[in-house]
Amino acid sequence: MEAGCVTEVQNVETAKLKTRHRHDRWLMVIGGFKLLKGLLFILLGIGALKLVHRDIVDMLTRWVIDMHFDPESKFVNLLLDKAALIDAHRLKWISIAIFCYAGLDFIEGTGLVLEKTWAEYFTLILTASFLPWEFYEILRHPTWVKVVLTLVNVLVVAYLVFYVQGRLRERKLDEQ
Repeated sequence: MEAGCVTEVQNVETAKLKTRHRHDRWLMVIGGFKLLKGLLFILLGIGALKLVHRDIVDMLTRWVIDMHFDPESKFVNLLLDKAALIDAHRLKWISIAIFCYAGLDFIEGTGLVLEKTWAEYFTLILTASFLPWEFYEILRHPTWVKVVLTLVNVLVVAYLVFYVQGRLRERKLDEQ
């Protein structure tokens, strides 16, 4: 009778490990996504810094002409007007903000890839905190890119909520 109980306990432990590894793969995917995002933001920040002492309006005007856009269109004029408002000081602050956001992505991604519990909570809180702003942006100017990115973030938050709750239940069972 005792041998049967030991085998049953071993089977339950094996099933838990298989389930946990399946979940861990999704954490790895989310962590990899965060690391990739961090890398892209680093590149964006470097690009913004390279524009610090350049005439952005002149560069955009040449790009508009090279891409055969109508230089008199409403969109192009709006873009050039907004670009004229960006001075070197503002561009430095924009690049600092981009680097800070990249740092957060690297912290989240590294923690998730290393399977750290704090990273699960950190990613859950941080990703959920940006959702109201993302919903506002979709309501203000809906685009399919915004909808897809927001949907990905909603799925990440939902997955992490269920994952963290499952881990809490596992810890309570282990304590008993």
